[in-house]
Amino acid sequence: MFTRNDMNTLSEVMNNLKANGYTDDFEIEKDLLVGKETNKKYNSNELTIKKVYRFEGDSDPGDMSVLYAIETNDGHKGTYVDAFGTYGDQGTHTAEFLKHIKTETD
Repeated sequence: MFTRNDMNTLSEVMNNLKANGYTDDFEIEKDLLVGKETNKKYNSNELTIKKVYRFEGDSDPGDMSVLYAIETNDGHKGTYVDAFGTYGDQGTHTAEFLKHIKTETD
């Protein structure tokens, strides 16, 4: 499910995704994914993770992040960024919410 990006930065991949229709920035609030542009709220069963990109910095732990390209059941597309490792939301409601979203290969 993860795509490792050795040659691209997070911002380059985000810009590429925006050019391909992933225009909203999503955030997770409680048990819902919320579009920052539209303020629309989605349950996990209304979402599909189309692609996941993992970034690992050589020397800066702050560079350790995961980018999710997500499409909603009504055709809305956007991205969600999370840190992993020490700075990630692993073990919280965010990680649990993400586990319940189907992936492109499901």
